[in-house]
Amino acid sequence: MKIYVGTLAPNAVDADLLTAFKAHGTVESASVVKDKNTGASRGFGFVTMPDDAHARAAIAALNGKTIAGKAVVVNEAKSKTEKTAPAGK
Repeated sequence: MKIYVGTLAPNAVDADLLTAFKAHGTVESASVVKDKNTGASRGFGFVTMPDDAHARAAIAALNGKTIAGKAVVVNEAKSKTEKTAPAGK
């Protein structure tokens, strides 16, 4: 399951996500999304966990908790096709 992690601290790195999530199960990947031009964090990232039960437990445990000094929002990532178009389009 792919997990969205939002409101990350500007200094958050991939290892911060990995450390937080591996306490809840196996982590396939953990990455903070960075700006292509500046390399600075865009304030969110993604974690992939192969076991859905562990992923759901991690979401429940970590949503609202502090990672790299800032409370984060954690939920199941939505695929690009699940996102809705703006109203009127």
